[in-house]
Amino acid sequence: MNTVTIDDGRLVVEPQGWDKVWSLRRRLEYPLGHVRGATYDPGAKHSSKGLKIGMRLPGYKWAGTFVRGRELTFWNASAAQGVVEVELAGERYARLYLSVEDPRALVDQINEAVATC
Repeated sequence: MNTVTIDDGRLVVEPQGWDKVWSLRRRLEYPLGHVRGATYDPGAKHSSKGLKIGMRLPGYKWAGTFVRGRELTFWNASAAQGVVEVELAGERYARLYLSVEDPRALVDQINEAVATC
């Protein structure tokens, strides 16, 4: 699970509990100008993630950096929850895949903040 906030023109992602250890990240921060948008993607957990640099328990949990082609993605998602995909520009990660408590509300919040940025 992740806590995602928008504060002072930045998108802040904080993995919670053991997810900090499994994903090898305590916090990710991006200027809203580098966030292209967000979508709710309940099928993302079934997609190819590529090579892992992190934890993968197929069918249960994905955490850490994954490489697909030339693209780096960050996953901290559980198979039991819906996944929010955040697309980035000009950052190390091209996309973030995150499990959160209310995915649809987060997608709306991110897209609204990006639109007014």
